[in-house]
Amino acid sequence: MRKGILFLFVSLCLATTTYAQEAKKISLQDAIDIALENNYQLKVAKNNVVRAEKEVLSEKADYLPSLNANISGNKNIGRTFNQNTGRITTRTNNSFRSSLSADLPVFSGLENLHSLKNSKYNQQSNEETLQRVREDIIFNTASNYLQFILDKKILEIDRENLAASRKTLEQVKAQVEVGSRPQVDLYNQESTVANNELSVVNSENSLESSRLKLIQTLQTDPRKEYEFATPEIDTQSVKATSYDLDELVTTALKNRSDLKSEEFSIKSIKHQLKATRGSLYPSLSLSGSVSSSYSELQPFGFQDQFFDQNINRSVGLSLNIPIFGNLNRRTNVQSQEINYKNAKLNLRDTELQIVQEVNQAYNDYKSYIKQLESSEKSLQAAERSYQTQKERYKVGAGTLIELSDANAQYIEAQSNRAQALFRLIFQQKLLDYYIGKLDKNISLN
Repeated sequence: MRKGILFLFVSLCLATTTYAQEAKKISLQDAIDIALENNYQLKVAKNNVVRAEKEVLSEKADYLPSLNANISGNKNIGRTFNQNTGRITTRTNNSFRSSLSADLPVFSGLENLHSLKNSKYNQQSNEETLQRVREDIIFNTASNYLQFILDKKILEIDRENLAASRKTLEQVKAQVEVGSRPQVDLYNQESTVANNELSVVNSENSLESSRLKLIQTLQTDPRKEYEFATPEIDTQSVKATSYDLDELVTTALKNRSDLKSEEFSIKSIKHQLKATRGSLYPSLSLSGSVSSSYSELQPFGFQDQFFDQNINRSVGLSLNIPIFGNLNRRTNVQSQEINYKNAKLNLRDTELQIVQEVNQAYNDYKSYIKQLESSEKSLQAAERSYQTQKERYKVGAGTLIELSDANAQYIEAQSNRAQALFRLIFQQKLLDYYIGKLDKNISLN
């Protein structure tokens, strides 16, 4: 009996824990944080930054001398001339040799200098790309979250409309039964309820689609249950902001991380071109080495040979003059020149695209302001019309068709107003995104 009670208690705890995990509540800020933590593109961008940092370190190390040690041992079996006896004999000779050498580049056509600058600008380009990827994730998460909240709001409107239609249907049934309303009113209202039920089903499907899209953006397990919190939006505080188009464009061209990334990339390619050109010039390097050896053919012991008699030291300068390398160096230079020209063309295209994006977002923002104002007026008028037709129908002065039309217009006005409100909020965030000022701490008021 006690084991059964214990098993029941454990099962209940596990079920409660599972339910708590399944019903995880996520706010807009939580969603952004989760997306930033899980997104693989952001992880790849971070890895690229780390790799670029390692490349800079490697280029700096090229200024240091290279140091190499070599140790070798040999066993030779064959005929050799014996200086002591003056005869050729066959014998085994064991030998040992070691050396330590260093090489320092003195001049390489400034190739090392430009390679280092190339790697530094490439690192900065990757850092700006990382920032833009972060902004992309924040924007996509916020926009999908807003779409989910909008679909949720529309579903609430459709459900309220369905409940009101069903209530009207009960009233019409009672009136038809007592003969105060014709039978056709009952049929018309039943058709209205069926249409409203279909609207609810369609809204539920739209909400589920937006929910799955949001979960996909968060890159979390779609099999689990998530409760996305509806943020409090003060509709009175959502007001039109006065923007200056020229100022928006100037800010975008100054702040956009993707544009900065291309600018740094152009500088990187420019120095890569200079480094490639440096391979056409002569190079000068300083070298030094010390070595020693031991051989059984010599009449001295290992310590005398290796640490005294056979020590060799050398210091030298080496000048390398490239004369002909199958046109490879020249071809590399020409390829880099083409890359540099294409990078500048891409930068110009990005600048024009940014200007177009900001212009379009600005014009859409002004249009959505007007749409919100118009939708609010339409909602007020539709609500008054619906209430009027509702009272007229109650007293027998209006028809069910008039009431249904007024109700449909009222529901449509509610939906239009909700969509206009969310479009305006979304467009404000879109403007921030296009001018490069989108922060992860997003406020919807």
